[in-house]
Amino acid sequence: MSSDLPVPDLLWNRWALFAGALTALGVDDVYWCAADGAHHDDHGGNRSRLVLVDGGRAVLFGYDHEYSETVTATPPIDLLAGAPAWLPWPELLRWQADDQLGYVYWYDDGVWSRVPYPDDVSDGLVATARAVLDEERARLELVNVVFEWGEHERDDPAERDDVAGAAARLLAAAEACALDAEALSGLLGRFPADAVDLTAALAVADAAGITPGGRTPPAVPAGTAVPARRVRTLSDDGHEDLVRAAMREEPERQRPEPAHSPELAALVDWVRAQAPAGDGRCTLVVVATDTSLGTQPGPQPPRALTGETDWQGFKELSGLTRELRTAESHPECGRWFFLRLATTPEGYAVERRHDSWPDWYPSSRYNSLHLGDLRTELDRRAPGYHPSWASLLDPGTAWRDVPGDAG
Repeated sequence: MSSDLPVPDLLWNRWALFAGALTALGVDDVYWCAADGAHHDDHGGNRSRLVLVDGGRAVLFGYDHEYSETVTATPPIDLLAGAPAWLPWPELLRWQADDQLGYVYWYDDGVWSRVPYPDDVSDGLVATARAVLDEERARLELVNVVFEWGEHERDDPAERDDVAGAAARLLAAAEACALDAEALSGLLGRFPADAVDLTAALAVADAAGITPGGRTPPAVPAGTAVPARRVRTLSDDGHEDLVRAAMREEPERQRPEPAHSPELAALVDWVRAQAPAGDGRCTLVVVATDTSLGTQPGPQPPRALTGETDWQGFKELSGLTRELRTAESHPECGRWFFLRLATTPEGYAVERRHDSWPDWYPSSRYNSLHLGDLRTELDRRAPGYHPSWASLLDPGTAWRDVPGDAG
């Protein structure tokens, strides 16, 4: 599937310009150019990379932790399916193995391509690389260097217009590989001399090849074969769906009945005091692990869990639940995940589920137990108390091996 992106040289020149401009202000780890390509890292979990490859080829790849829906899609999307052998496969596979490969676009013979996926599935490209994809966004990025990164003291309409003009001239110079000290000074010379290093900026620009007579931009050797690799067969959501369905069918194992404890008494008292009618009749329905607590509205739910959330009440419940799970933990049998506690003025009834997903707790992705929490819990139990779905927790369940191709 082809994509309409600027040619790699234009992307590279804009990237190098941002790297030089920010380096002039002492920031060299947001945009930078190196032998292995041009990098962008916002240090918030979002990255992009442009790699020039021998033979006039290139690859653009990256990941946004909010907008790369391709990483979590169900069914999974293999962004490298059918990709050419000349790509920098080791680096791409490292990103893919970490579930941080949101997009891969490769350029060959004048055309950008990617694997097909629906247009309404965001891959994170625009979120991470918009400044190099569009001329207007590139100018805005340079304006931001002045007013955001550089904290320019003067900010009025006239100065904004002047900066915009200087940014346009600087961008044009970089795109033409004609960037020089005069063009840089037009944008950055408005800062005090001790706050900007134009020499450092020019060194970056020269190394990246966007100055007159600058070096040729670095290109990596083309790969010669598609390596064997592992690809997802299940997304995280799909993997959790599989485990959740198995938990629905799992019987509970026989366990010693927990004794009435001070921790249980404290939770009973809290629930009874939360009765919506003030008559002691209340039902609490929770799912809990070491790291999380989820609740569902049962009949006569606690007041703290209805309407506008009472965060102090939820905090109290979280502490009481954690203490009860700890008190009722068994060195072989483990801890429960689900609990339903119904109180009356005179007493209470309690149900626990250690192995199965009860029909009284809704089953959906929003109410799921994270696979890592399930693994942690089962690691504490004796083998005889491992449910049949324990084998499904193996991370390999969600992946398959794909053989390589010599090309």
